[in-house]
Amino acid sequence: MINEPLCLELYSRPGCHLCEDLRVLCERLGSEYPLQLTEVNVDADPALAARYGVEVPVLFIDGRKAVKFRTTETALRRTLRRRFLLRQLLGT
Repeated sequence: MINEPLCLELYSRPGCHLCEDLRVLCERLGSEYPLQLTEVNVDADPALAARYGVEVPVLFIDGRKAVKFRTTETALRRTLRRRFLLRQLLGT
């Protein structure tokens, strides 16, 4: 549905400053867009730790990889806006 929040999954690890920066950015943009943010600690799951290694943070939006490592507020806002527009066009 168009009004449902976008599902954001942030794959991160404790102590990672890039992960923290991306989480804060997602939370800030949550005041502009309906977002449901879930943070996943890759170190808590051996399979995720093996898959992502040191390649965190990784942000998925509705199951699609959208960001790896860094982004700007402008770029993430643009990505979120496109995803909402796509939902409207597709009616999903």
